[in-house]
Amino acid sequence: MKGITKRWVINTFGVILIILFIVIVVFAIVVQGFYYNNVYQILNGRSTELVNIFNTSSDFTETARDYVENFPDKEYMEIMVINSSGNVIITSTGFAPDNNQKMPDYDLALKDKENFGDWHGSLSSGENVMAVTRVISDKNNIPSGAIRYVVSLEEADRKIFISICMMCLVGLITLFFICVSSTYFLRSIVKPVQEISATAKKIAQGDFNARINKFYDDEIGDLCDTINYMAGELGTADKLKNDFISSVSHELRTPLTAIKGWAETMQFDGCRDRKTVEKGISIIVKEAERLNGIVEEVLDFSRIQQDRMVLIMDKLDILAELDESVYMLRERANTENKHIVYDEPEIIPIVLGDRNRLRQVFINIIDNALKYSDADGVVTINADEIDKKVVITIADNGCGIPAEHLPKVKQKFYKANQTVRGSGIGLAVADEIVKLHKGTLDIDSTEGVGTTVTIKIPVLEEEKTDETNESGE
Repeated sequence: MKGITKRWVINTFGVILIILFIVIVVFAIVVQGFYYNNVYQILNGRSTELVNIFNTSSDFTETARDYVENFPDKEYMEIMVINSSGNVIITSTGFAPDNNQKMPDYDLALKDKENFGDWHGSLSSGENVMAVTRVISDKNNIPSGAIRYVVSLEEADRKIFISICMMCLVGLITLFFICVSSTYFLRSIVKPVQEISATAKKIAQGDFNARINKFYDDEIGDLCDTINYMAGELGTADKLKNDFISSVSHELRTPLTAIKGWAETMQFDGCRDRKTVEKGISIIVKEAERLNGIVEEVLDFSRIQQDRMVLIMDKLDILAELDESVYMLRERANTENKHIVYDEPEIIPIVLGDRNRLRQVFINIIDNALKYSDADGVVTINADEIDKKVVITIADNGCGIPAEHLPKVKQKFYKANQTVRGSGIGLAVADEIVKLHKGTLDIDSTEGVGTTVTIKIPVLEEEKTDETNESGE
């Protein structure tokens, strides 16, 4: 017995046992008090009637003898007549009185102002009894003797014992039902927890297809659903990670293959042909830049994941960075027989940002637009100020993104189209960079029609304030 079961037995079952024990003890005290009080009330009532009987008689002994002989409850209690010397002279049992028996109630009655005393205890024989004594005084208030009533408590004790046994039986039955219901309840918790633990170990070992059977529609059931959901998400993330590794490996292998191939070509044949050397060096530089871009993208993603990306924020003309990005990719677009249409506005407010990171975002989005556009495709770029935000839209008329993939395209490692080159983290990095600029990056796409990416960066408010001050002067 361990875990939850052990804690339940110690904490809950132990407390229940203590409570039942206290209840039984209190019940025993109450029942004993009830029965003993009834006996006392009967004895006290009998002793009270003596005042009227002995006030009308001057001969104590004769009156007492007559009272004992005619007493109707001889079968239930014993009556003793005690003389003024403290000796028992008459008993209702008919046996010779035992003057060696202690009578504490008689001693109390002699000292009491009301001439009454009571006592509860055991006789020398061991019998449990209750006794009351009423001292009878004459007209001069001198004690003439006393009448003592003694009742055996064996019958009362028997009833008390039976009542306590019944209470204990009720307690045992209660414990039995508590044990049965608690066993069922504990199993309803322990069994699912054990299965959850076993399944969690499988998930920890990489089995993301492991699932937990949902037993109940409660908190345990919610936990099962959550772990099953977690396993599904981990499985998806693991698949995306593997796809990412495969994609990045392919992306790295391509430029490395080109670099190695042209290096070997120049090593063996190119030294005698200047054009071959120039072409080889050009390709090596180009592929090295491409390789460097992939590595930087991975490093940026790592920095973002570890919250270590630091932006160098400064006031900047965001159009200048957009212009440079368009310029860098226009030649590639022409080479691939694609068109970039850029409607440059006259003026856009200043923003606060990192020029290199924003240029990285623009290059990434325009590169994706060209990548997913067919020959003769058009990429349209616009910039404007709307509601104190610089809004830049980059739209293409390429293949578009299927509706089921659209909500996930900004997630890390996710690629909607596995046939197109790319690591699957460029868009995730761009989205995080825009968020670090307190902006938003939204994607709207229709499959077969095209995709529109909208970037919104807040305008620097200080610029507005400076312009207002200048105009005021």
